[in-house]
Amino acid sequence: MKKKISAFLLLLIVSSCGYEAKYSSKNIKRYNFSISEMNFIGDRVLNIKIKEKLNIYTQSTKEKVFTLEVTSKSNKVTTAKDSAGDPTDFQNVIQVSVITFINDKLKDNFLISENFSYKNNSNKFDLESYEREIKNNLAELAAEKLIIRLSNIE
Repeated sequence: MKKKISAFLLLLIVSSCGYEAKYSSKNIKRYNFSISEMNFIGDRVLNIKIKEKLNIYTQSTKEKVFTLEVTSKSNKVTTAKDSAGDPTDFQNVIQVSVITFINDKLKDNFLISENFSYKNNSNKFDLESYEREIKNNLAELAAEKLIIRLSNIE
């Protein structure tokens, strides 16, 4: 009985800790920009992930309204091989080039680059799944950096 009461009290305390999602609609008020149009070129997976993160900024109206041209690419590079010439280490590198416009005037142009190194796996299915997960995580990091960069443009 004591364990049930302790568990209930612990759940009650933890559930009211005030956690909010980083990009919730409440937190969007912190950023002083909105996006009127986004054009994407390049890697489809990266573009979809970045667009998902930026979509909430298209629904708001702020003082700075951006038009974005985003070009992305992803490369898988072999960084090490064993004595037989088989790859042992890889690095996934993504690059996201962003051109920002305000009122059809060029405002800023910058490049966001992220990379991650990992070991080869003998199970090719697991390796492909892991690489997809890495690519999604790198795209999310790039999107977060893009949001911060847009909020700091004057």
